Amino acid sequence: MDTQQLSHIICKAKDICARSGGRLTEKRKHVLEHLLESSTPLSAYEITDAYNKVSEKSMPTMSVYRILEFLETESLVHKLSSANKYVACSHILGGCSQEITQFLICGKCQSTKEIAVSKGIIDELGKLVDKVGYRLTNSKLELQCLCNNCSASTA
Repeated sequence: MDTQQLSHIICKAKDICARSGGRLTEKRKHVLEHLLESSTPLSAYEITDAYNKVSEKSMPTMSVYRILEFLETESLVHKLSSANKYVACSHILGGCSQEITQFLICGKCQSTKEIAVSKGIIDELGKLVDKVGYRLTNSKLELQCLCNNCSASTA
């Protein structure tokens, strides 16, 4: 991601925070930038290490968790429950509210792709869950896959 693109995304993120009454502070901005620049999901500990390497003043991991919680509330990052790691939302610059975010995670290189599926698919899945006596409480899917690069290298 080039500097101009990163700057454009950060400006949009500031606007998103301002609309909800929040602020994208310097520390929040740096955490978001680390996620935007990463090719793989990052844990709070990995973000802390990366932040502390470039910052004059260190930040504890607990603060990173609070920042991630704020960024997640603002829909700027997503938590991947299966790996307990975070990715920047690929739709910060705009997305379709009629679709539901899902994640493809390469089991080999850990690269992650955010995709959207129609609400109808999730509704249908919910009906199937209800039919067998369960209630769907989280419709986020984290599909374990093999990316094209890793697939080609194993062929």
